[in-house]
Amino acid sequence: MLYSCMNNTKWNEIRQAMVNMASPPLWKTTSLNGYESAVDGEWFYHFSEGGYSDIQYLDVLTNSIEQHAAVGALLRAIHLPGIEISTGYRIFGYTDSASYVGYL
Repeated sequence: MLYSCMNNTKWNEIRQAMVNMASPPLWKTTSLNGYESAVDGEWFYHFSEGGYSDIQYLDVLTNSIEQHAAVGALLRAIHLPGIEISTGYRIFGYTDSASYVGYL
C-alpha cells in the first residue's frame, strides 16, 4: 500500500519555484501506474496539467553544478520528501510504509 507524502500546495510550491528560476531544470514524472512522462522543461502549464494526484515521484534533472546547487537550495527551502540522485533530485509523491523517506 502506498501513502501520500505530498499535497497540491507543495506541488505548486515546486512549480512556482522552478518557474521563477532564470534557468529552470528539466523534469519528468513517474505515475502510480508506472507510466514515465517524457522529459520536459516547461513548468508553468505542462507540470500542473492533469493535476498531481497520480505522481508517484518527480525527478528534477539538473545539468550543471551551479544549477544543481540552486535547485537543491530551493527544494530544501520548501522542505520536501525526497533524495538527491545522480541526475538531480527525486521528490516523492507516494511511498510505501516500509521505505524511509527523508526530507530535503
